[in-house]
Amino acid sequence: MAILHNRVSQAALKEKLYAETEHRTTISFYRYFPISDPVQFRDEFYIALDALKVFGRIYVAEEGINAQISVPDSLLDKLKAYLNTIEPLKALRLNIAVDDDGKSFWVLKIKVRSKIVADGISDPAFSMEKKGAYVDAVGMNEMLKNPDTIVIDMRNHYEYEVGHFNNAIEIPSDTFREQLPMAVEMMKDQKDKNIIMYCTGGIRCEKASAYMLHHGFEHVFHLEGGIINYARQLGAAKLESKFIGKNFVFDDRLGERITPDVIAKCHQCGAPADTHTNCKNDGCHLLFIQCEACAQLYAGCCSTSCKEVYELPMEEQKAMRKGLEKGMMVFNKSKQRLRPRLDELNRK
Repeated sequence: MAILHNRVSQAALKEKLYAETEHRTTISFYRYFPISDPVQFRDEFYIALDALKVFGRIYVAEEGINAQISVPDSLLDKLKAYLNTIEPLKALRLNIAVDDDGKSFWVLKIKVRSKIVADGISDPAFSMEKKGAYVDAVGMNEMLKNPDTIVIDMRNHYEYEVGHFNNAIEIPSDTFREQLPMAVEMMKDQKDKNIIMYCTGGIRCEKASAYMLHHGFEHVFHLEGGIINYARQLGAAKLESKFIGKNFVFDDRLGERITPDVIAKCHQCGAPADTHTNCKNDGCHLLFIQCEACAQLYAGCCSTSCKEVYELPMEEQKAMRKGLEKGMMVFNKSKQRLRPRLDELNRK
């Protein structure tokens, strides 16, 4: 029987990845389609992708699949061929990463979830069959010329902070499930306007467009393939990027640059910076923006208190972490947790 999980430590797997000589391509894809038995689908998908040396993070649910992966360049065509053997995944759009060194993932994880993107929608009448119209890079730039076009960013605050479309509206929330009703409420007097929704790779804005139509909005569009696909299409069409800055991504890179503009600030000193990092203190791992100077000053930590812990002997650190909730891990990124850390720095 095939082993459907990894038995090697994360550190060893990451070391093995960086020792690879063949380049990998980082890819994201999703598709909404009914899956009657997500567990069986997951098991078969894992076996096939593991044989192709695919690494990444994949979610499978009754509503479809959402994947961020990397694959050795020599096996990319075989991966595409395999995906085409799955009827609902034929002619699937693969979003190839823009700023990619191939070191995005070092292990393959496929998890079954209730939704491929947590949305909080419980209305049985809601359906993904009626969704907004796709708009590509050419169409996006053209629609942005109209001052009456409303552009809504369906990503979270830490994504919007480092890069976004000109004049895009931020939905101020930490989670997508909170953003959906907030977007409806914020736009309730604009139901007859052209509304374009966008996100990283398309999965959130596609669902958001369906949600807006479900609530009576008339002219809803969503950016096909999200920011990743938009950036790819810019070069082919020789277009000026209307997205400014960096695109946050959910892998080890934590971002891919779209334009040279740095629109964010270091969370510690306020200098221009847009490099996300996780606090080096294993009992924290807060996601925040840090400039090079502060990275040296705080040893890659988010605060002086975390630096003090980080510089303790490892056995003392482990003893201090006993009993900490496992939820405080790599992508802990809420504003509620970030604010106290920054306040602490300001008191120093």
